[in-house]
Amino acid sequence: MNDRPSLIVPRELDFSPPRPIRSPHLQSVLASSNLRRPLVRARSAPMLEASRPRIVHCPDGTRLEALVSLQRSGRSRGLVVAIHGWHGCADSLYLLSTTGRLFDAGFDIVRLHLRDHGGTHGLNEELFHSCRIDEAVAAVAELQRGFPDRRMGLLGFSLGGNFALRIARRAPEAGIDLSQVVAVCPVLEPGRTMDALDAGWFGYRMTFMRNWRKSMLAKQAAFPERYDFTATRDIDTLAEMTDWFVERHTPYPDSEAYLQGYTLTGDALAGLTVPSLVLSALDDPVIPADGLQRLAPSPALDVAVTRHGGHCGYVADGRLRCWLDEVLLEQFAGGQGARSNAASVSG
Repeated sequence: MNDRPSLIVPRELDFSPPRPIRSPHLQSVLASSNLRRPLVRARSAPMLEASRPRIVHCPDGTRLEALVSLQRSGRSRGLVVAIHGWHGCADSLYLLSTTGRLFDAGFDIVRLHLRDHGGTHGLNEELFHSCRIDEAVAAVAELQRGFPDRRMGLLGFSLGGNFALRIARRAPEAGIDLSQVVAVCPVLEPGRTMDALDAGWFGYRMTFMRNWRKSMLAKQAAFPERYDFTATRDIDTLAEMTDWFVERHTPYPDSEAYLQGYTLTGDALAGLTVPSLVLSALDDPVIPADGLQRLAPSPALDVAVTRHGGHCGYVADGRLRCWLDEVLLEQFAGGQGARSNAASVSG
């Protein structure tokens, strides 16, 4: 008898952008382009006007910032906690676009900053790294205690999607009651993503390296007696930077152990019980899509793919509107769990 679990077989959703903007690189860049900023900020203005910063105090002393937008009427369709990607923030356009649409539809929104993101480098002395899942779980638990009367969903993009799925896996033991989780283009196998960034189009590597160095300098400015990142100026690949970083600023013996620490494939999501949807593009230039087949199958896990979309792109037309906004609204509005509701948006 073969006891090995069957492979994940993703469903395909219909997303067909016009040919001039179909390139995965163009999709990935356009989604966060300043060309979209006026449009996205105008559409998300009601959520931004309602936004109030809140410091979430975790039991271990960690402090994370949350930007909370509550419905002025007091009537809510539920609370959605949204997590940005690596070196993104609560004002990243992909996050603002979707959460602004959810707010307009009657949802309360919490845009949660991971440690050292969104200008929060001074809140905690220790550096962010991607295996700091305990504090993210604790923050979501604290948020739920603050809003006990609201059904809570979780939304994450890229590394934020990776965090969202790991939070979902730990939710029952942490006492967190999540109605559903949606992870858009989540990091699946960090080592392969790092290799894709180093070997792919140089613009991605330059952007991530620039943002990482900028974050390090902000941390150094907040704690000058603790940190000196001068030596990183001569490092020009993510692999080398990761080796340097892991050796000096994490408890892991090497980069391989560190990257494995937040890998989602294999048995990392085995036992998942929270209804969860993973939505990825087959042409994502950052997240190799074949990793989806190596996720642990679960009745709670639904995996959907599109042929196009790039990395957290999904720009639908020449007006730079985002296809995801309506798709994810249907997902959270349905509230029937990932598999039953996601099928309704397949076109």
